[in-house]
Amino acid sequence: MDDLKNLRVAVLATDGFEERELTDPRRALDEAGARTEVIAPKPGQIQAFRHHDKSITISVDRALDQARPDDYDAVLLPGGALNADAMRMEPKVKQFLQAMQKAGKPFAVICHAPWELVSAGLVEGRTLTSYHTIQDDVKNAGANWVDREVVVDGNWVTSRKPDDIPAFNREMIKLFASKRPAGVH
Repeated sequence: MDDLKNLRVAVLATDGFEERELTDPRRALDEAGARTEVIAPKPGQIQAFRHHDKSITISVDRALDQARPDDYDAVLLPGGALNADAMRMEPKVKQFLQAMQKAGKPFAVICHAPWELVSAGLVEGRTLTSYHTIQDDVKNAGANWVDREVVVDGNWVTSRKPDDIPAFNREMIKLFASKRPAGVH
């Protein structure tokens, strides 16, 4: 399967990301032919969690300082409360997401990661879902929050939690394929 052949996907994450919310969608993207890069505030390794417990570490492909939105066709934001809370406070993350949104590039966002969209000022008027504990933050930022396993709104696909990953991956692949740039084959 190569629906996303050569599509360049930025995976923004840091310590505290929910393991399956990064590894499973990344695997689905890679299997569909995309080229994924994990981008974090610092080079080296980042620590995954399985809910409250530390699990694996993964290698960072590029430090945030070296990542340019123009180099990517889409973005994946995995959840994990610690990850999303740390990433939403990074000015460079906000700038990266604002540039990707301004260019109309597709986003796949799960669990607590909509916090990053809230902090970047991007959710007003959008319909999305997230982990239920941050629904007030999403609503207070002007979005329409719904409790569904997956929501597609324009160039965004959002999901609530690891149990939703099969639907999330399916809709992410479909969205990314429909929004692929003309020159990417």
